[in-house]
Amino acid sequence: MSLETVRADLARRAPDLAVMVTGESTATVALAAAVHGVEPGQIAKTLCIRVGETVLLLVTRGDARLDNQKAKAAFGGRPRMLGAEEVEALTSHKVGGVCPFGLPQPLPIHCDVSLKIYDEVIPAGGDTHASVRLPLARLLDLCGNRWADACSVPQA
Repeated sequence: MSLETVRADLARRAPDLAVMVTGESTATVALAAAVHGVEPGQIAKTLCIRVGETVLLLVTRGDARLDNQKAKAAFGGRPRMLGAEEVEALTSHKVGGVCPFGLPQPLPIHCDVSLKIYDEVIPAGGDTHASVRLPLARLLDLCGNRWADACSVPQA
């Protein structure tokens, strides 16, 4: 049902955006990048994090890693990644399809500044075979226009 909640959410808030469903899995950054013909960084992965009593989503580039020091400074406490069962309970999305769309309840959503090098990004679409291609500015708008500097990216 998660794919349907994403479709319903986007139909209401962004009817011009389509959820792309592929025959190939997009459950990992590497698979999604190969399916869409983009570099791994352009895949916008969504992390579900707990800081104290607050649960939030962080959308970051696919090749970035959560940096504990940066995240602590950005969110005011030590970040903890949630387990797969808790992620699904809070977002309705299974790991591999987690995205900031179609959530059963509002959660704070931040986009990591590492995404700023891309004009267009591709987050998951609520399923391990679904994605949404959209301009970064549109993703930011749909996520509440909050930036955070919480991740480190690979050095070239």
